[in-house]
Amino acid sequence: MQCDVCQSKEATVFLTQIVDGKMQKVNLCESCSKEKGVNDPTGFALADLLMGLGAAQEIEKSPGALKCQVCGFTQADFKKTGRLGCSACYTVFAEGLSGMLKNMHKGMIHTGKAPAALQVRREQGEKLRTLQESLTQAVAAEEYERAADLRDQIRRMEAGTPA
Repeated sequence: MQCDVCQSKEATVFLTQIVDGKMQKVNLCESCSKEKGVNDPTGFALADLLMGLGAAQEIEKSPGALKCQVCGFTQADFKKTGRLGCSACYTVFAEGLSGMLKNMHKGMIHTGKAPAALQVRREQGEKLRTLQESLTQAVAAEEYERAADLRDQIRRMEAGTPA
């Protein structure tokens, strides 16, 4: 692939930018990338991007940095590689990771994706459990009319008719 600027050399730096919802790609050779001020992509740590530059620099400054007892991985190692050494590292570095993960994802619990029909069945199952718990509480409180209504709702749900 040729450089988009000089059109003569082989492109070695590939940049992708999204502007106003449109993806723009630029392919540059080494000399054109230096001319345009694009730094060496290996010159920064992935953790700098993930954690934000300030947070990664704090890791370097902390004298008593954490170290995983299982694999020996340190916070500085994480900063350099952007990866953890083993599954135990998630527990050791949990405090720093939680803030980073919250910034990267919508929450701290992975829910994944599910087909729409499965999602509907899950919601119905949850509603059925809630109704059954309410029925148990109504019977215990001797609220028999409410219990009868709940029982009827449960029967309709189990029969597949709308509540």
